[in-house]
Amino acid sequence: MVDHAKEVLLDTHTLIWWMVDPARLSKEAAAILADTGSRILVSAVVAWELAIKINAGKIQPSSLLLGLDGAFAKQTFAELPISLEHAVKAGLLPLHHRDPFDRLLVSQALVLGIPIVSADRTLDAYGVRRIW
Repeated sequence: MVDHAKEVLLDTHTLIWWMVDPARLSKEAAAILADTGSRILVSAVVAWELAIKINAGKIQPSSLLLGLDGAFAKQTFAELPISLEHAVKAGLLPLHHRDPFDRLLVSQALVLGIPIVSADRTLDAYGVRRIW
């Protein structure tokens, strides 16, 4: 049995896959999401990224945004606001990853000292603990 982290941060694609295609999740990611003892943080940057991609037509359906409230209600999800410390750290990170949303998620994980649940191996360059 895997010893799951008690608090994790979700990458945007992890949240999308959990909501629309859970079979795409790794076994460990799926187990963490199913573990009611885990506190799963969803950054405000995830909602921002979803809104931008839906508005640009890159992600369907738009019900993903509307479904966030329901996901929070039935899951042990908690909103993680973006602090000034998170923003400054993200701005100072090296550009290993070109996506500013991902750099902000990395910065939040590093500041809070928690792992990020993500399939994106590029995040490893930042020394963040990545679970997949």
